Amino acid sequence: MINQNNIMNWDKLISDKRFGLEEYHNPKRQNRSDFQRDFDRMIFSSPFRRLQNKTQVFPLPGSIFVHNRLTHSLEVLSVGRSMANEISDRLMMKYSNYDWAYKLNQIGDIVATACLCHDLGNPPFGHSGEKAISTYFSEGNGQYLQQHLTPDQWTDLVNFEGNANSFRLLTHQFNGRRPGGFAMTYSVLASIVKYPFNSSHAGTKGKFGFFTSEFENYIKIANELGIISLSEDKSIFYRHPLVYVVEAADDICYQIMDIEDAHKLKILSTHEVIELFVSYFDDEQKEHIYETMKRVEDPNEKIAYLRSKIIGALVNACADVFVENETKILEGKMQGSLIDNIPLRLNTGYKKCSDTAWNKIYHSQDVVEIELAGNQIITYLLDRLLDAVINPKKNSSQLLLYKVPLQYETNAPTLFGKIQSVMDHISAMTDVYALDLFRKLNGLSLPAI
Repeated sequence: MINQNNIMNWDKLISDKRFGLEEYHNPKRQNRSDFQRDFDRMIFSSPFRRLQNKTQVFPLPGSIFVHNRLTHSLEVLSVGRSMANEISDRLMMKYSNYDWAYKLNQIGDIVATACLCHDLGNPPFGHSGEKAISTYFSEGNGQYLQQHLTPDQWTDLVNFEGNANSFRLLTHQFNGRRPGGFAMTYSVLASIVKYPFNSSHAGTKGKFGFFTSEFENYIKIANELGIISLSEDKSIFYRHPLVYVVEAADDICYQIMDIEDAHKLKILSTHEVIELFVSYFDDEQKEHIYETMKRVEDPNEKIAYLRSKIIGALVNACADVFVENETKILEGKMQGSLIDNIPLRLNTGYKKCSDTAWNKIYHSQDVVEIELAGNQIITYLLDRLLDAVINPKKNSSQLLLYKVPLQYETNAPTLFGKIQSVMDHISAMTDVYALDLFRKLNGLSLPAI
């Protein structure tokens, strides 16, 4: 049964039970916790390694290094763990008289692992890859499939979402894998679901947390952790509290680091970035900052120094907001994100960075070009691969399906299952692999002999 009480509790929310391996669960204290094991499992996984060749915002580096999905995830991990450790220290003091208080010491490991996992389901070419998949069905060649699918399945496709795909990647039993996919702990899995509702509630932003195929998986996790349902049909839930921490770490990193990358690429001048970054601080802090920067000649180092100051300030402020609003978070009454509730000066500085990124970075020539190229590549691959799984007896289909890894169920018994196998394959591709496959299928390149 879904918890119908009006508040969640940490004793249930922190669970090291493993998804798919529940029958082997044997809770015990040990030097290396199951959450640390989750962390190590992700570090050594293929999906995590592939992030190094997936676009974050800017095209993958030529002579100038910018962030990719992997470096972004590592930085989110660093920020998230620092914030979580600050929170856990304060909560452990608050709940020190409870026999389950020791569990709160695991919050840092849970958040760190969730931060590593949060982008695993994103396709190549950044957020434009997500858009390319969803628009293929909503306005492209995939529109004809609507009549053959259920309304929920169709809504999943036209709102394809990397967050939901991450949850699928971690929980789905692909061919040859054990039950439960990566068999992660329940708390880690719940901590990556930023939007704990299905695609029917995606709204205009197209955000949701789990596909139709993983709906029951999330309900199972919610039941175990005591996450409260907000709807009779159990399609909307409160967030797991640690989602707020993962979200804040992600928001801090992409917002600040995108500005730093834009400076390295000379999209933004040193003066522009300094003006943006010092707006986070009061006059006394600014005076100290300017004195420090006088001793630094390298413009990139000046920006790096300011970035570190901002991240430190935001981490502390978000930790304060979480602890101050802990009861509201456990009751599901928290309004907005942690970033939304930080002190005015910090919030204003963050919004200035956000506005600058939207106006000058995300519409820059390099970013638009990678979006256009990614859209064309993904659209073509969807055309070819969907035709292959739907019409497998064609000679061209058979040849193409030989290239699809066996873990993807291209011969699934349902049409939706076949479509998902294609999206599983494409979303797992790196930018480089997708481009290479596109070229080969178009006869633009041939294997070396």
